[in-house]
Amino acid sequence: MLVGFVILYLVLSIGIGMYAATKVHNARDYITAGRSLPLYIVMAMVFATWFGAETVLGIPATFLKEDMGGLISDPFGASLCLVLFGVFFARKLYRMNLLTIGDFYRQRFGRNVEVIASVAIALSYLGWVSAQITALGLVFSMLSGGDITQAQGILIGAAVVLLYTLYGGMWSVALTTFFQMIIIVIGLFYIAWLVADMTGGVAPVIQHAAANNKFHFWPELNAVAMVAFISGLLTMGFGSIPQQDVFQRANSAKNEKVAVWGTVLGGVAYFIFAAVPLFLAYSANLIDPALVSKLLTDDAQKILPALVADHLPLLAQVIFYGALLAVIMSTASGTLLAPSVTISENILKGWLTRRNLSDHKMLVLTRWVVASFAVCVTLYALWALGTNTGIHKMVESAYKVTLVVAFTPLVAGLYWKRATTQGAYLAIGLGLATWLPLEYLAMESGIPPQFAGFLMSVGGMVVGSLISQKR
Repeated sequence: MLVGFVILYLVLSIGIGMYAATKVHNARDYITAGRSLPLYIVMAMVFATWFGAETVLGIPATFLKEDMGGLISDPFGASLCLVLFGVFFARKLYRMNLLTIGDFYRQRFGRNVEVIASVAIALSYLGWVSAQITALGLVFSMLSGGDITQAQGILIGAAVVLLYTLYGGMWSVALTTFFQMIIIVIGLFYIAWLVADMTGGVAPVIQHAAANNKFHFWPELNAVAMVAFISGLLTMGFGSIPQQDVFQRANSAKNEKVAVWGTVLGGVAYFIFAAVPLFLAYSANLIDPALVSKLLTDDAQKILPALVADHLPLLAQVIFYGALLAVIMSTASGTLLAPSVTISENILKGWLTRRNLSDHKMLVLTRWVVASFAVCVTLYALWALGTNTGIHKMVESAYKVTLVVAFTPLVAGLYWKRATTQGAYLAIGLGLATWLPLEYLAMESGIPPQFAGFLMSVGGMVVGSLISQKR
């Protein structure tokens, strides 16, 4: 019965996505949903896209193994990103009437910077989208009692997400994520109510966590620990700002006010609601300590699903897995579309302009890129599964490249009139030249590699711009 309900939910999601495809008449509809979405849809898209597998499975697993300080990148850094984007970036970018975030780099710094930044942005999505597909594989494996392996579940999940994203584009993302947000909120609050009844309320769970020092947040007062803490916050908080999915949701709004407030409110809602999975997973310490002890050494990401399967009634299991699938699929669809649009619009289109691509051909090209990127994501997820890379770690690592390459040119291009193309080149060059060797050759250095690359990119932008102006 549980599997039957899950299949019904998947079919319903695909149906909504296919209905959304009827609203797509050209490439702009496919990418921006006609810039016509109201506040509640934009807010729902921001919330549901970021409230993904890492929020329900990865973040609680990290919290159980470490403490609150281990969550500095997500949800703290992720929420910071959304609020900052809404306050400082959404209005300016919306007024430029761009199709993608990559278009900004072309208009401000030229074609070459556009291509470099767009490649970095697209690459950053491999980890994020793969984390969602990996989580789908885990869910299908647990639902089938192991009859479906996680690798097979990854293939099934990728196929489902691809099917309804491929045709409907941003309209599909908008309608399905609004539906899925309702499932997420109602479902997880219902599960939390049942679990609180089993633990004697919320207070005993909080007291148990406090007694085990789980609310320790601030780093030790030494340079290495503080730099690592700040780097963890900025990697997600700054590195995820120059992202197509964040821009795309704001850019789909019907006006700039909706673009600003939809992003800010979505970020605030994400931060507040991220506490629910933390409460649910930690409650397992009071309900079934033996289960927690076993899975902490095996796979902490399975603690919450195992708690639901072993201790809650069938109806609650149906609601939980429906909410979990809604969480994962809402994020996977949006994060699959975003890099594909960036690749087709900002990399391939420039090389094919001599062929006079019609709008219809551009739409076909974008759909082909969506399918191709889905294949790449699936292969990456299977590889990560073999290396036992956690979902939270996959997402946390995704934004290093955009922090180093794309963030500084975006901020300087919007807020510093003296920023030049030469400054952008030097920022990207110094950032990459610093980050990559440290990332792969000096992993145990005192300063995080991406933080060192970020500092060098800022210096490169300032020095390169000032030197070119003197010339």
